[in-house]
Amino acid sequence: MSKFSRPILASGLLSASGLPAAAATSAVVPADTAWVLTATALVLLMTMPGLALFYAGLVRSKNVLSVMMQCVAIACLASVLWLAGAYSLSFAEGNAFVGGLGKAFLAGTDKTSAVGTLPENVFFMFQMTFAIITPALIVGAFPERMKFGAVLLFSALWLVLVYAPVTHWVWGGGWLMVRGIMDSAGGLVVHATAGTSALLLAKALGPRDGFPRELRPPHSPGMTMTGAGMLWVGWYGFNGGSALTADGAAGSALMVTHLSASAAGLVWMAIEWMRFGRPSLIGTVTGVVAGLATVTPASGFVGPVGGLILGVCGSVVCFFAVDVVKHRLRIDDSLDVFAVHGVGGILGTLIVAVLASPVFGGAGYGAEGSMGAQIVTQVVGTAATIAWSAVVTLGLVALLRATTGLRASPEEIDEGLDLTQHGERAYTL
Repeated sequence: MSKFSRPILASGLLSASGLPAAAATSAVVPADTAWVLTATALVLLMTMPGLALFYAGLVRSKNVLSVMMQCVAIACLASVLWLAGAYSLSFAEGNAFVGGLGKAFLAGTDKTSAVGTLPENVFFMFQMTFAIITPALIVGAFPERMKFGAVLLFSALWLVLVYAPVTHWVWGGGWLMVRGIMDSAGGLVVHATAGTSALLLAKALGPRDGFPRELRPPHSPGMTMTGAGMLWVGWYGFNGGSALTADGAAGSALMVTHLSASAAGLVWMAIEWMRFGRPSLIGTVTGVVAGLATVTPASGFVGPVGGLILGVCGSVVCFFAVDVVKHRLRIDDSLDVFAVHGVGGILGTLIVAVLASPVFGGAGYGAEGSMGAQIVTQVVGTAATIAWSAVVTLGLVALLRATTGLRASPEEIDEGLDLTQHGERAYTL
C-alpha cells in the first residue's frame, strides 16, 4: 500500500493497510475537523453557484436557467443517493471492485464515529461534495438540447455505476489503492470519469444547431468569469481539503493548486494572443480551469515547481484538445468537458509519476517505490478508469434512448429549454 493513499480508518471502512479497520484506533483532531468542514463548504461552492454560473454564461440566454437547474437538481439528487448507498459503495468494506452496503444510510454510525482524525459525518459530507460536482461537470457536454428527465436519470445511474466504483478503486481500499495509485483529489475519480462520459454522451446526443461554425458566442462572459472565480477559490477546498488534515500537506496542496491555475491562465492567454492577435476573458478563465484540473491528481505529491509545470502543460495540451474535439472529431462537447477536465485530469494523473520525484521538489515514491513502477500504475489506473466509464456510459445511453429519450424536440430546442423544460425565463428585458 502506498504511503500516499488516503487513510480510511473507521469501523466498517477499510484502513490504509487495506484491512478491516475495526482494530484501528483513531482520535478526532479538532483542527482537522474545522479545516475539512471549511473545505466541504468550499467544494459545494464550486457547484452552486460556481459551476452553474460558469456554464450559464457560456450558453445562449434562452438556456441559462436550464443549465442552472441541472446543476441544482444534480446536487440534490446526488446528496440523497450518497446517503442511500453511494457512500457505502465507495468507502465501506467490500471487495477490490466495490464497497458493500454496510454503511447505507450511515448504518451503525453516530456522532462519535470517526474516519482517521475526522468525525465520520464530516468525512461523509466532504466526500459528498465530490459526488455532487462530478456528475454536474458532465452538464457542460449537453446544454441546450438534452431532456431534463434524461439528465436526472443519467446522473443518478452514473453516480452509482461509475463514480462509486471508481472512488472505491482509488480511495476506498480497492485494487488501485492497493497498487499505490497517485490521485490526490480526483484526476481519475472526478475528471477522467466525467470527461470520458461527457465526450460519449455529446457524441450520442448530436450537435447543437449550427455546430461548429454558426454558433452564437457566449451570452455573458462576465457571468462565466464570476463562476470561474468561485471555482478557483473552491478548488482550495477540493485539493487542500483532500489532505484531510490541517497541516503543511494541506498548505502545500493549496499552494501548488494556485500556482498551476495561475501559470495555465497566463499560457492560454499567450497562445490566444499569438494565434488570434488578442487574448479573451473566456479563454483565460478556461486556461485557469485547465490548470486546476491538471494539478488535481498531483496536488498532494508535487512541489511548487511541479505545480508550475503542470499548469503550463495542462494549458497547452487542453488548448489544442479543444480544437481536436470540436473540429477534427466534430463532437459538440459544448463547454469542453472532455478537452479541459478529462484531458487535464488524465494528463495530471500520468505526469505526477515524474513530478513526484524529489528532483522536482516532490514527495518521492516511498521506500519500495520507483518512478518506473509508478508510471506503470498510473497508466493502468487511467486506462481502467476510461474503459469502465466508457462502457457504462454507452450502456446508459442505450437505456435512455429506450426509456426517456435523450434529445429535446427541435421545437423545444428552438424555443429554448428555459421555457420549454421549466416554464421560466432568465431575462425579461
